[in-house]
Amino acid sequence: MNPVIAIVSDDLTGSGDTAVQFVRAGWSTHLSIGGADEALAGDGQAEVLAVTTHSRALPADQAAGIVRANVERLRQAGVKRLYKKVDSTLRGPFLAEIEAACAAWAPDAIAVICPAFPATGRTVSGGVLLVNGKPVTETSAATDPVTPVTESHIPSLLRCAHVGQDGLASADELAARIERAGRIVVVDAADEAGLERLAQAIGLLGERALPVGAGGLAAPLARVWAGAEQAGTVLVVVTSQHSAARAQAAALIAAGARCWMPAPAQLADADGWRAWSAALLDAPADKGGVALLLAPEGHADGLDADMVARRLGGLAAAWIRHRGAAGVVATGGDGAREVLRALDAGGIALADEVMGGVPLGTLTGGQAAGLPIVTKAGGFGTEDVLVRAVRAIRERRFKQ
Repeated sequence: MNPVIAIVSDDLTGSGDTAVQFVRAGWSTHLSIGGADEALAGDGQAEVLAVTTHSRALPADQAAGIVRANVERLRQAGVKRLYKKVDSTLRGPFLAEIEAACAAWAPDAIAVICPAFPATGRTVSGGVLLVNGKPVTETSAATDPVTPVTESHIPSLLRCAHVGQDGLASADELAARIERAGRIVVVDAADEAGLERLAQAIGLLGERALPVGAGGLAAPLARVWAGAEQAGTVLVVVTSQHSAARAQAAALIAAGARCWMPAPAQLADADGWRAWSAALLDAPADKGGVALLLAPEGHADGLDADMVARRLGGLAAAWIRHRGAAGVVATGGDGAREVLRALDAGGIALADEVMGGVPLGTLTGGQAAGLPIVTKAGGFGTEDVLVRAVRAIRERRFKQ
């Protein structure tokens, strides 16, 4: 297996606090105490390689040479995306390492810089790095005996462009601003929402983007890059008639899901069900979207809850076999069981949870082994739980 992502860090502890963000997003990750050659000589099973250049205290030209050599080696090994980890308080030969990484990565590389890490008090506002609300030059980083920080305004330190996030409506707009700004761009992020938008913008810029930051930006970026590897439809099956499940389905539709809901009579009648199912399976695919199979409200002669679960669960399985899917979300215990049964799955290998009581895992055995799945009781969860379940599948790396 060739590595997909590389993290190049100037010190070991920084490499670790960044690499663990990819582990949380489901990427198989290896942290090396050395450089690219040592990391690539491992067992070859890691999708993410975190390498350490130990260059923070080196002269700028020496640090640049080491970074360039490591990035070139990783690029040759087939790495598609690079994250340049830097100190969240701006210590070390910042500019030299970023320029070297850009030159080695791609002729049209755009370095997108944001060392914000709100969980540890680091934010970027107006291009200024703040630590617990104070410019970094007013903290102990300014008197570091080896790598003292002399400038809080990052664009001045790097002699580069700056992009704020005030008034932005979307990640698309932020990506366009970054692309227009130049080859090296500092971007503000005052909170987690700002980092999330920035990560999405980096995803839109594609493989030419070279994000530069700390563990803060790495967390949402690991999820965005996981989503970029999964382009299929997420299929949501709601067989429950509980009012909570209906409200959750409505929220999912409001978020953009395409809904298919048969009439009760179509579910009850064998010929009607075959015709309705065939039409759905032959409909144009909505690649990368969300498809909702929703049980109707109302009654029909001969229709009971078991038949609803069996019909919709079997149709979900047929969809997965016929079209494929990035994952499935099943609401209603009977419906979830029927999806697994129709796919000959033996169970679920649990990996995480979307929220308390809403597990996330992958199918074991059967025709769709490894397929991501979320299961949820019909009367359980917040109104946005299905939206969050879809996002949990999209933003996690699964190996099928």
